[in-house]
Amino acid sequence: MFEEMNAGYTITDRLIVGNGMFVLGECENASEKFVTWKCKQDDTGKKTYLWGHYCNDRLTAVEDLCRRALEEIQYLRTFRQEKDTPKNPVQQRQKKKNEPER
Repeated sequence: MFEEMNAGYTITDRLIVGNGMFVLGECENASEKFVTWKCKQDDTGKKTYLWGHYCNDRLTAVEDLCRRALEEIQYLRTFRQEKDTPKNPVQQRQKKKNEPER
């Protein structure tokens, strides 16, 4: 199987959320042995790694990976709710007390 690398780190874990992805990398020779990145992939398959969060232990890196993925899920839910909510909801006209029904 293909071993994915970025900046000397071997990608060991990934979480896909929507059209994006978050990855965890490990490098034994680095001063900070673990990193998480947001990763985007274009139409040609080329990946871009963004906003690295560097850690010294795996448990902290896994926690960061999960937190980043959950934040993206919350963002997507909020975005979907805003998109699905009409900007000017139609309200029914209130019937006056003495107004006959039509």
